[in-house]
Amino acid sequence: MLSTLSRGFFSSSVADSGLVLSHLNLLRPDTNSCKCLHRSCPLTPQYSRWTSSKSRLVLAKAAASGKEEKRQKQEDEEVENGLFEAQVESLLETIKWDEKGLVVAIAQHIDTGAILMQGFANREAVCRTLTSCKATFYSRSRSSLWTKGETSSNFITVSDIFMDCDRDSLIYLGKPDGPTCHTGAETCYFTAASDFLKTPQVETTRLPMTSLYCLEDTISQRKLDIVGGHSGKPSWTKRLLEDQKLLCSKIREEASELCHTLEDNEDKSRTASEMADVLYHAMVLLAVKNVRMEQVLEVLRARFGQSGIEEKNSRKNNG
Repeated sequence: MLSTLSRGFFSSSVADSGLVLSHLNLLRPDTNSCKCLHRSCPLTPQYSRWTSSKSRLVLAKAAASGKEEKRQKQEDEEVENGLFEAQVESLLETIKWDEKGLVVAIAQHIDTGAILMQGFANREAVCRTLTSCKATFYSRSRSSLWTKGETSSNFITVSDIFMDCDRDSLIYLGKPDGPTCHTGAETCYFTAASDFLKTPQVETTRLPMTSLYCLEDTISQRKLDIVGGHSGKPSWTKRLLEDQKLLCSKIREEASELCHTLEDNEDKSRTASEMADVLYHAMVLLAVKNVRMEQVLEVLRARFGQSGIEEKNSRKNNG
């Protein structure tokens, strides 16, 4: 069977030669006029011999062309790999390694912004992170490289590496496949100094969160109160969680008011306030649907570099 490359070569060869097409048409038995289209038909052996010879010639040319393309592709890859290695080496030369040849490497969640963990990296660890896209560190206790997730399968897929202004620490910006900490926590940072100062005798666990995720956590807590039957103090969030009709009407209302800030040329503070209302009510809806904000940000990140028009058309085509 012809490969895709061979089929393409064969088609172009035939298309480029009117003589070939005319020969094929002249020698091809006509099923309408020839009533003896079987082994004894005098036209059949002649046509078969000619096409067989021509096919072998075309296949031979296609094979030679395929080998040449493969060789050229290998050469291009070697040149590209050589350039990349040279660029990596140039990058590594700009980093300020300590006296042991190490630098601090911090892993950060690309969607939530959470600081996942801190480790150390040497030249080889950074180089491997760049080539494998898996967060790789240098273990000072074992004196060897280790890739986060090599035992737990909770890898951190690195999208980019950032260097600080002094070039003596790095950020591995990536997406974790699961909990980062060996304790099972999402990050290795879950002890707040403020909690310890208040109650040093009680060990508390609280993940560091930005404003957006603090809000999501509060909404989730209200939802748990409802499920657990804890009434507590009156809560607008609980009302929204329990009344989907009210929730949807508020989202539409707040979205309309946000648009009015543009249409009526209201000041920026008013726009920010209305956007905060839209965001809050939309996040309550996400909680009802069991969708995390992280999932929303992941979808947005996947659309980076894609035309909004193309993205909308793809959604229509996919039903």
